[in-house]
Amino acid sequence: MSLYPSLEDLKLDEFIKTQNQIVQHNENPPPFMAICPPHPSGMDQESLNAMYPILNDYMGLELSILAQNNSIDIPSQNSQSKNNVVATPFQDNAVHVTNGVRKLVLCKDGKGQIGLKMSTFNNGIFVSVVVQDSPAAKAGLRFGDQILQINEVFVAGMSVDKVNKIFRECSVNNICVIVRDRPLERTINLYKDRAGQIGFQFKNGKINNIVKDSSAARNGVLTDHQLLEINGQNIIGMKDKQVVDIIANAADCIAITIIPVSIYEHMMKKIAPSLIKNIMDHSTI
Repeated sequence: MSLYPSLEDLKLDEFIKTQNQIVQHNENPPPFMAICPPHPSGMDQESLNAMYPILNDYMGLELSILAQNNSIDIPSQNSQSKNNVVATPFQDNAVHVTNGVRKLVLCKDGKGQIGLKMSTFNNGIFVSVVVQDSPAAKAGLRFGDQILQINEVFVAGMSVDKVNKIFRECSVNNICVIVRDRPLERTINLYKDRAGQIGFQFKNGKINNIVKDSSAARNGVLTDHQLLEINGQNIIGMKDKQVVDIIANAADCIAITIIPVSIYEHMMKKIAPSLIKNIMDHSTI
């Protein structure tokens, strides 16, 4: 059994869910409708569901495209519409990086833009900037998400220019994107001490000192790591004072999301700092 839900698991669950919906909506389903292929890992359905939730409830997403293709009406509770922009938001109450695979349905805004910039790292395509109030932001894309597939096209090994070309050639609506949730990042829970401190210092978002015997030290926070999120809020491009204020105003338990500085700088080396400051989405998951 794989450590993380895989793209194959996602496809299989889509198939199972769709077949179950067809059976429920058809009083006399053909015999083949109730037959599902065995999972490649050999797990039964109960074990599969425990590892990977049914996608109708998975991270708040719903299989609208798959349902339409099979003439099934599954109401969406999470779709948002504003100026003809429709996106499925990513929702995760725990604000933790899951490293799981998820599907998003994007569209373009009035200017034909999706609202993201990408970088390459180790032959993968990663999100480096998400524009505030863009379709990408509303769909829940975050810095560090790895794009695996766009409308059935696998993008591993492609250049950023090639992936941008694929997006440009997509239709305005129903752009299906499958991503791996921030595989290069990790989230750590920290707790304030009596002085309201969590035990590390940083400059320009880069952690440069760990306080001995602090919550940061006990929980394995490392120097030379870049702060990306505080309690699920993207803080990339914010001034240090703004980040300090966010931490000070947070509850006693704080979740920080970090990435090694070397990886962060590689992904951001072609992005102008002024661009990050002016357009980066700073919303909370």
